[in-house]
Amino acid sequence: MSGLATNDILVYIDKYPDQIFVLHERTERRFPVHQHEKGQMTYVQGGVAYVHVEGKIYVIPARHYIWIPAELPHFLQVKSASSVIRTIYFPVQDQDAGFYQKMGIYPVNSLLHEMLLYTERFEGHIKTDDLHACFFSAIKNVLPELGVTHLPTALPTSQHERLKPVLTYLESHVADQVTLHDMASKFGISERSLSRMFQSELSISFLQYVKQLRMVKAVEFMLQSDLNLTEIAYATGYLSVSAFSNTFFQFTNMRPSQFINTVR
Repeated sequence: MSGLATNDILVYIDKYPDQIFVLHERTERRFPVHQHEKGQMTYVQGGVAYVHVEGKIYVIPARHYIWIPAELPHFLQVKSASSVIRTIYFPVQDQDAGFYQKMGIYPVNSLLHEMLLYTERFEGHIKTDDLHACFFSAIKNVLPELGVTHLPTALPTSQHERLKPVLTYLESHVADQVTLHDMASKFGISERSLSRMFQSELSISFLQYVKQLRMVKAVEFMLQSDLNLTEIAYATGYLSVSAFSNTFFQFTNMRPSQFINTVR
């Protein structure tokens, strides 16, 4: 199934609207912008994946999943061949509300992890009269109860011709001590105008963006490098491990050491 061309897979997912569809990916692949008639649960078993939705990039670390409501345009990006992605597409039911209508990234506990590992023996459509359809429905039904802690690893993006180069520079210089004044001078924009661009285009301040960028990059370093926490702190622009740890806790409600234990 995963050997099919990307566009063929996207068409095949919604071919039978009342059936659950299961897909396992172990290759580097970037899907185009698309949407489904079904709700989507994508579990990152290993590595890291990125989902682009409504002007934001969501970073999904290992041992976490993202829930994407039906009809929401998005695309999935997997950059590392070491990533293992398991996705289940669930038909929309009349009773689906609340949790199923909101996108979110959630950690996977031991129970859900074992259930998702069991799905490896299935791929493609699960017929409604298949005995295993009940098992997949059980996965869907426990998500609202287990999905309490949402991981806010999202970074706003913009195609604004003057702001985009600033964002690209910040991403490639995440370890630097940059200020609004520095960026305004470097790109020939007044501080006031640049500040307004961040607010109007990204709905956050320059300082808030830099903080979010550093936290997202920290998560990536934890997943895709052998750096220790001290090295990650400095690599993301922090002058002390304690400052890094405190900011990470504010961002994720977990200390970096706790987070690493959940994803490695």
